[in-house]
Amino acid sequence: MTPTASRPGLAARIARSAPGRLVIFFAGMALIGFVAGRVYAGLGLPAGPIAFDDVTPLIQAFRLAPVVLAYWLLVRSVESRRVHELAPRKAVPHLLLGLAGGLAAMSLVVGALWAMGVYVVTGVNHDAHWLGPILVLGVGAGVAEEIVSRGVIFRVVEEGLGTWAALLVSAAVFGGGHLWNPNATVWSAACIALEAGLLFGLLFHVTRSLWVCMGAHAAWNVAEGPLYGTPVSGFDQRGLLVSHLQGPEWLTGGAFGVEASVVTLALGSAITAACLSVAVSRHSLVPPFWRRRSSSTRTDRG
Repeated sequence: MTPTASRPGLAARIARSAPGRLVIFFAGMALIGFVAGRVYAGLGLPAGPIAFDDVTPLIQAFRLAPVVLAYWLLVRSVESRRVHELAPRKAVPHLLLGLAGGLAAMSLVVGALWAMGVYVVTGVNHDAHWLGPILVLGVGAGVAEEIVSRGVIFRVVEEGLGTWAALLVSAAVFGGGHLWNPNATVWSAACIALEAGLLFGLLFHVTRSLWVCMGAHAAWNVAEGPLYGTPVSGFDQRGLLVSHLQGPEWLTGGAFGVEASVVTLALGSAITAACLSVAVSRHSLVPPFWRRRSSSTRTDRG
């Protein structure tokens, strides 16, 4: 006689539900952040806002520890699986792929703006600081924002409500999170949601790799600021190239930077459409749970 697997208890079912996992992740991140903050202060590291140029690898490690550890604990302890989307064997090839894609995308945007006379280079900063901005804009934003937006919100919502809902919810949260940035507007937040939120969500959907998303996000930001010298999501940058933007705000993006430009919106939308075509051709778009349930019922009856 084959033994029957026992049904998980109520507490386990609640923890593994979509709302349960979201609560556990964010609560875990807050708790780990509290502990990390006490250790950080005990080591005498600088408190309060820190200029990008002054951020060190140790400081950035403390900033990232809560989100990384909370995600690992969520996947390993609650979901009881390996973290396939961050498999070590995929790290190098997938990161390189993402880095190349993010650099190419932002270079196309800046190249188009340069061709239109909107992006103007006047010199080179031979003493440009690289480490701090790369740690904050590249490593920090790439790792933390992709784990939260794609690894947690997109993935958990997709499992329940399907891919379309996951794209809309994660993009809205991602764009809305940028409303608190310097020089942000409703338009800039909408652009971030549409050109990057939808793009990175579909990129994760078709690759199932956070490494690719992290690399693309990091290279996008580093190219935009430390390399080309334009503001990154509202934060002014002193990059390798001494540059400025001129022309109407719908082209330049205004004080927020080129992410609020219609050129970036158009390019991001085009890449998003390409990723969507891949998903459609693979028939990988996940329907909401009620459609899956009805389809399963019809199959059983058939």
